[in-house]
This record gives sequence, C-alpha cells and structure tokens, in this order.
Amino acid sequence: MTKADLVEQVTAAMARTAGPLISKKDCARVVDAFLDAIKLALKDQHNIEVRGFGTFKIRRRKTRMARNPRTGDPVEVAARPVPVFKPSKELRALVAEDHDAGILPATSDDDRE
Repeated sequence: MTKADLVEQVTAAMARTAGPLISKKDCARVVDAFLDAIKLALKDQHNIEVRGFGTFKIRRRKTRMARNPRTGDPVEVAARPVPVFKPSKELRALVAEDHDAGILPATSDDDRE
C-alpha cells in the first residue's frame, strides 16, 4: 500500500462516516501531518504509542563487526539509533486471525522485497 492508497482509504472512510465533508486534498494533508509528527517525535528520540495499533521506538544498535562484500575485509560498523515498530497485541491477533482463516497467503523470507 502506498501513501496515495492510504489517502484514498481515509477519504473513503470519512465519506462513509461523515459525508463528503473533507476533500481528498485535505485527507492528504492530514496523513502527511500524522506521518510528519511521527518522524519528528522519532527524530527527538521520543516513543509514539498508538493504542490498538503499536509503538514506534528508537532502538540503539550496538557496534558490530561486518564484512566488506567486495574485499572480504572486516569493517567495524558504529553504534547508531534505528527506528523500530512493535505491533500491539490487537494488531498481531488481527493479522494472525486473517492468516489462520486463509485470507492471507503464507509467505517465506524469500517472498519479501
């Protein structure tokens, strides 16, 4: 799903519940503002908890040794903060329910992009 698809779904949901009060352009602004708020909070090292959906956090990766794929030489990768998402119990249950009901196909690690 792309951001444009998300805007389409938000616009459709708003039209069903509140009527055509909000335009697609306004929904796009709301989606952009929501995503920007998440980005700014993560940039400032804050966690974002959306009840029933999940938590966005900053996790600190430790310094580690890696390998240069071209030369095979060991290279030290510095410690750094990375954003992570932890889904809520409700979201995990919803996904598992759809998978168990045969709605979602089983995937392997090879199917990821």
